[in-house]
Amino acid sequence: MSMSDAVAEAAQPAAAAGQSAVPASEESSERPLPSFKTPIVPQATISGRALMAVVAIMTFLASLTAGAVVLIRTTAHDWQADVAREVTIQISATAGQDLDAAVEKAIAIVKAFPGIAEVRPYSKEETTRLLEPWLGSGLRFDELPIPRVIVVRISPASRPDLRDLRKALAEQIPDASLDDHRGFVERMHAMSSAAVIGGLAVLCLVLLANVLSVMFATRAAIAANRPVIEVLHFIGARDSFIAGHFQHYFLQLGLKGGLIGGGSAVALFALLDFANGWFLETAAGEQFSAMFGTFSIGALGYLAIVAQIALVAAVTAIASRHTVQRTIETVH
Repeated sequence: MSMSDAVAEAAQPAAAAGQSAVPASEESSERPLPSFKTPIVPQATISGRALMAVVAIMTFLASLTAGAVVLIRTTAHDWQADVAREVTIQISATAGQDLDAAVEKAIAIVKAFPGIAEVRPYSKEETTRLLEPWLGSGLRFDELPIPRVIVVRISPASRPDLRDLRKALAEQIPDASLDDHRGFVERMHAMSSAAVIGGLAVLCLVLLANVLSVMFATRAAIAANRPVIEVLHFIGARDSFIAGHFQHYFLQLGLKGGLIGGGSAVALFALLDFANGWFLETAAGEQFSAMFGTFSIGALGYLAIVAQIALVAAVTAIASRHTVQRTIETVH
């Protein structure tokens, strides 16, 4: 809304009240005042552009945080789902024991339980290769009491009683132990929860910094437009009318800054997702994917970024209106 339009809108109550007191001869001789298209709050200012840049940077950082939280949460959930569907049986090598016979007996015991999808015993050579990254390849593993490992995959639709399975193994194979990886799953759950809490804390700090920036910018805009506000008060404009113009102005700044910062984050994640397909074809990419998952944040991540853009714009508008209402009384 231009300055002349705002003055005309604010002056309508006063004009209506004094309309009956104006003679017809004077009313006919009046000329319409010239119209100057000048907004109440200047649109292109250095402080406005600086605030939009600050909002864009904070939205970009908040969007990166949200995307990282979604990636960590998704990866942790996938790991928990995979680990929860597997249990490991370890048969220790003791003197005078036939490990191969113990492994076959353990496999028969496991297969007798319902809900077991797959049983895969690791050979001695496979177990040796698993130990090489930790112990090195120069050792003579034949002289070491290397245990045998059996990986048991549980059917997704069933939940077998692992206590009975552990008890059956202990009764028939004393050197066998069953690990359901419960401690690892609990640690992964705690890590993902901590990542979510940390992301929410960073988002709160970004919103707080945004509110403080908007408060200072609003006070500066009020001080710079003090004569305009005094004129609007003189012709009968209400505080809510003036605050609405400042709110609309800062809402536009917040929305533009949020779109720039959030759009940049969306473009970055989309580029990483596109490059992820090529990177996964390499050996390092396969190992990285196994450890940390992919760089795709999915629909949930992009939706979180869009929600942050709307939230930043809303917080900017609300903070500006609240600041105007608190400080405009000093301009009366």
